Amino acid sequence: MVPLKKVKPLTPEFLDSIGFHWHTDSDESPYVAGEAVIVTEAEAEAYYEAANELYDMYVQAGDYVVENNLFHEIGIPFNLVDAVKKSWENDVHWHIYSRFDLAGGIDGKPIKLLEFNADTPTALFETAIVQWALLKANGLNEAAQFNHVYEAIRDNFKRLIVLNGDLEAFETYYKGWKILFSSIRGHIEDENTTRLLQKMADDAGFHTAFAFVDEVEFSEEDGIFYEGEQYEYWFKLIPWETIAIEEGDLARILTKIMENQKAIILNPAYTLMFQSKAMLKILWDLFPNHPLLLESSFEPLDVKQVQKPFFGREGGSVKILDEKGEVIESGEALYEDQPCVYQAFTELPADAAGHRYQAGLFFAYEGCGLGYRRGGEILGNMSKFVGHMIEGV
Repeated sequence: MVPLKKVKPLTPEFLDSIGFHWHTDSDESPYVAGEAVIVTEAEAEAYYEAANELYDMYVQAGDYVVENNLFHEIGIPFNLVDAVKKSWENDVHWHIYSRFDLAGGIDGKPIKLLEFNADTPTALFETAIVQWALLKANGLNEAAQFNHVYEAIRDNFKRLIVLNGDLEAFETYYKGWKILFSSIRGHIEDENTTRLLQKMADDAGFHTAFAFVDEVEFSEEDGIFYEGEQYEYWFKLIPWETIAIEEGDLARILTKIMENQKAIILNPAYTLMFQSKAMLKILWDLFPNHPLLLESSFEPLDVKQVQKPFFGREGGSVKILDEKGEVIESGEALYEDQPCVYQAFTELPADAAGHRYQAGLFFAYEGCGLGYRRGGEILGNMSKFVGHMIEGV
């Protein structure tokens, strides 16, 4: 059973004051739970090691996809293949941050990879800031978490300049390059998450600005501009697959900008490979029976399984199937037109009330922060965020 500690919830007024405006769900219930999951130091260390190992495996799988030209097989839109290849070939296209979704890790259950949110992962604000504030507001040791997300992403921005080198060399090699941060107008969660990332880049030492996507100017020959100023880096909180499908002209222009070396796009286009749930099948082929993986296939399995669209989000069109392929449970039908991967089912840890818990583990050069989502067997848009605390720290 998932061990929990009751805590006094943060007030909506406080959450508003720090820019966390999506604190109440559409049914008027709090999005942030009034409990914290208790984990041991050994469990936190196991999550950390799992994230690092899984990322290395994804890099090997990425090499395999590129070398064998498997872009179609994993659902990469044709108009982004060149961008994916170009970004994969050069380390300057640095992966800033991502989040692994994991089953297990607590209550004696083994850690298993469910999926990898590598491009535009949600829950950054709540993992980096809100759960830390929750401990502090309750008079608990705010350091009693596996949570250095803010510092890890800040340092990873520095690696845009030093790559795998010494972070202290940033000031030596930094030449005033600027990062423009963008989200879509009217989406307050995306905007404030983007502004949080901007603050991390500010703290790293970059010159930054924020602009909504409709305010940004793009030129194949000259690069990316906002209010007449050119930016060497553009961070967009817009999924690459959305750009490919809904903004084909922009996909083409961004590819040309990369080819002409006029700007670097963050997160890089190659994160779309990692984002595709088809990579679960590639991983299983490369690392069969690995203890962190669940059997995955492009064809239905003969065990209880989960059917997932390649680029679905928040449980959309996810289906739990029995051994005969009959649907037991399904999420909201949002991505029915997408190809699917089939992954062996694993039961999520549960609390006394029967709620299920899925670990979200942020990765920025290394595993850097843990949080949980709570809900049913399929975690949809109405799942709750649950912070954690490390026992005995």
